[in-house]
Amino acid sequence: MTGSARAMRILILGGTAEARALAAALASREDLAVTVSLAGRTAAPAPQPVPVRIGGFGGADGLAQYLRDERIGVLIDATHPYADIISANAARAAELADVPLIALRRPAWTKLDGDRWIEVPAISGAVAALGKAPRRVFLALGRKEIAPFAAAPQHVYLVRSVDPVDPPLAVPHAIYLTARGPFSEAEDRALLERHRIEVVVAKNSGGDATYGKIAAARGLHLPVIMLTRPVLPDVPAVETVDEVLAWLDHAGTSAASRGV
Repeated sequence: MTGSARAMRILILGGTAEARALAAALASREDLAVTVSLAGRTAAPAPQPVPVRIGGFGGADGLAQYLRDERIGVLIDATHPYADIISANAARAAELADVPLIALRRPAWTKLDGDRWIEVPAISGAVAALGKAPRRVFLALGRKEIAPFAAAPQHVYLVRSVDPVDPPLAVPHAIYLTARGPFSEAEDRALLERHRIEVVVAKNSGGDATYGKIAAARGLHLPVIMLTRPVLPDVPAVETVDEVLAWLDHAGTSAASRGV
């Protein structure tokens, strides 16, 4: 971790643009020692402005032990809105280790006029919602989440991911693109038109970085099969980096009074 020996130690559970922005906002503060934890699912993660820890902790108990061993003063859950298992482990670990926790959660997208969303609670529901007739499908999901679509091999799938999909989807017709966002509405509209996409499958991730495909689908009058968000732990949560910074200033004062 960066910072002096007396700096308050902060662990950010990251992997999102918001986590990088928060780390950048904290990197120069001498009163804080910040580390970002990444799950290690991406082979070449985006650079971080603070030290990085890669890999899991071994569930809630393992994370709690890490918090104790590293004398973490504040835990920040800035993971993806669909990382419900990690968020649950964070909440439990913070409770076990008696460490203050705050979640940085970006707001979900809301349906606008012209959107043709079909909301489903799980991947299996998305597979079923595609129907039996062959369609050209843009799978805007994580590369490790697309395997269930092998149950519907009649469709042509377009898969875009940061890392190559290995092994490839077990279907006869799939197109793979490797690229790192953000992607603009114009870029995604061109992509959908070029591949003659008929339906988009996506998560309600929120934020601007991946909204291009949603706006593009609306402009092209395409349906979007939207996975609804999982239920996350009931912990203190904010929506912006500035709100985290304000909360941290208060948490720092409280931690100092506790001798952390």
